[in-house]
Amino acid sequence: MAGEPRLTTHVLDTMHGHPARGMAIDLHMVHGDHTHLIAQSYTNADGRLDAPLLAGPSFQLGAYELHFHVGQYFERLGVEIEMPFLEIVPIRFVLSEKSHYHVPLLVSPFAYSTYRGS
Repeated sequence: MAGEPRLTTHVLDTMHGHPARGMAIDLHMVHGDHTHLIAQSYTNADGRLDAPLLAGPSFQLGAYELHFHVGQYFERLGVEIEMPFLEIVPIRFVLSEKSHYHVPLLVSPFAYSTYRGS
């Protein structure tokens, strides 16, 4: 995967069949048994972020966790669920080489999937 090392993401709302606009995303760096917040952002109309979460000098190898605020997103859309299932979807992964990492999320109120994209 060529180009500047960076971390990007996007979110697709599989319930409605379109990008998840306005979803809050937090990026945490993992240190053993604890994490610390290093970036926060919101998805744009394409379900993407306007800039990489990590790039250039901020891109460091190590373990990270993305927190996708799924419950808040569906609540804002007016999706009525008697007993909400997903609130925050955490995805823990490791940046092990200086390359482009893309971590997309496909989500509904009751399920999600992810993969290392390109």
